[in-house]
Amino acid sequence: MEKAKNTKPEEKIQQRSIVRILSKDIEGEVKLYPGLTQIKGVSWALSNATCSILNIDKNKKIGQLTDEEIKKISEFLKNPKIPEFLLNQRNDFETGKGKHLIGVDLELKTEFDIKRLKKIKSYRGLRHLLGLPSRGQRTKGNFRKNRRKGAGIAKKGAKVEKKPFMKGK
Repeated sequence: MEKAKNTKPEEKIQQRSIVRILSKDIEGEVKLYPGLTQIKGVSWALSNATCSILNIDKNKKIGQLTDEEIKKISEFLKNPKIPEFLLNQRNDFETGKGKHLIGVDLELKTEFDIKRLKKIKSYRGLRHLLGLPSRGQRTKGNFRKNRRKGAGIAKKGAKVEKKPFMKGK
């Protein structure tokens, strides 16, 4: 018996090792659905919405995406046409409208919002100034680590002199 040979030649898909999407390098071996979440500002829900709306397979590896698909994804993430509850800047302080920020824009906006809270000396701003949690968590047992070194902890490499023990005095 002879083995049946494939009549179709196997298509060799050229896979890239690293793909750059919105100024973020993503490994080519990662699947699209979890890979998009490596971009700051893209949640699992937004990644799922992106794959669904653009009709791209979630399980496709990022390295196998064409340049056209990468461009579509970038354009969609810059201006997502999704419900407002998926946006990360709802009712923006300056404009009053909802928008979605990604990458460095999100980091800058968050930093400026915290600076504004500190400047107006709101409760949340004061908590940020003191380095305490600002969302109502308890602080009795937590949030004490790495604030400052205790008196009993010596610096690494410093020699501690031992006092001679004298009994009876």
